Amino acid sequence: MIGGGVVGLATALNLQLQGIATKLFDMPTESPAASWGNAGHIAIEQCEPLASAASICSMPKRLFWRGGALSLPLRDIGAWLPFSLRLLGAVRPTRFESGCKALGRALDEAMVAWQRLLDRIGARELLLEDGHFILWESEASARAGRAHWQAANLGKAALRDATPEELAQLAKLTRAPIAGAVRFSGSGQIADLPALGEALVASFEAAGGTRVEAKIARLDVENGRAAAVAEDGARCDAEAIIVTAGVASRTLMEPIGHVVPLIAERGYHIQSAHSDWPMGMPPVVFEDRSMIVTRFRSGLRAASFVEFGRASRPADPRKWARLRKHVAALGLPFCLPGREWMGARPTLPDYLPAIGRSRRAGNLLYAFGHQHLGLTLAATTAEAVAALASGDAPPFDLTPFDIDRFGVRA
Repeated sequence: MIGGGVVGLATALNLQLQGIATKLFDMPTESPAASWGNAGHIAIEQCEPLASAASICSMPKRLFWRGGALSLPLRDIGAWLPFSLRLLGAVRPTRFESGCKALGRALDEAMVAWQRLLDRIGARELLLEDGHFILWESEASARAGRAHWQAANLGKAALRDATPEELAQLAKLTRAPIAGAVRFSGSGQIADLPALGEALVASFEAAGGTRVEAKIARLDVENGRAAAVAEDGARCDAEAIIVTAGVASRTLMEPIGHVVPLIAERGYHIQSAHSDWPMGMPPVVFEDRSMIVTRFRSGLRAASFVEFGRASRPADPRKWARLRKHVAALGLPFCLPGREWMGARPTLPDYLPAIGRSRRAGNLLYAFGHQHLGLTLAATTAEAVAALASGDAPPFDLTPFDIDRFGVRA
């Protein structure tokens, strides 16, 4: 296993629990893994890939310089322009429709897969299945937002208008006007992301798995089989090599002939260790500000931004300043300035992950590119990869997630 984010850890643990001896290389990265800096949201309602005509049409008004959450830094035009051209190709109606079906099938299995995995390691309390809220601050945005979500494909999730009691609860958290709010059911959150990481690592090692902090420099392919070569030159041969390295997956997979148009889609958060935000309150999305606020055991987190660029770039402090501005304007019970974090989501142009078996090497499997849904899809992806490794049927059709959908190199 190469890569120790939430997808890699869940996959390694699942394999080890099935009796498949697994060695996990937890690689240092240029940018922190999005696995532990996200909003903790199990987003089974997001069945429609963000590669859509609606997303493209809304991009101009969502740009950062206009007050929105979308950032296209000019310094990184060499990264996001080719990605954007592929994104435009992915929004064709037929591709979007097939993407919705594929993503929906995977998301149908997401919550039950987390239930199974956490039950097996005695950590079910980390999964909170209490839905989430979306809130709007103006009548116009409430009408448009409610209409959008009512027309959207929500998979196994459902929504309804917030009750008067729920609106009163929300009103205690902010001094901003609440023009409308809906509550989703079927979705959920992780109670604490550091605790989840610790539980997965401890259970993997207790089951006999080996975890090594080391960088894999490259993959070598000879006679149809792959081997991993570490930065110090050490070579690792195995019955199966599995790449779950997030953004770094591109530098491993492309040299052996795969086309991997992966980009670092960077997100930001601030977190307050102390807050009067009540424990047990589900995540709240302030949709007018493209910001989600989640109460973890370890504190209150406000997260936002879609910044297309390179993982190695320094963070943009203006993003944290914008988050603090939103928090202050809303009057949230947040102890500013809060701890800062920035990390890179691994995103492919059609906003579908890459999960499958390489045609370059029969023993090479991969699972990366989960964009905003890495946490959501980690457990079901782990089951799919374990099925591939053992020759069983995966829990959902993996054909649409084949990395060769982007072409092959000679």
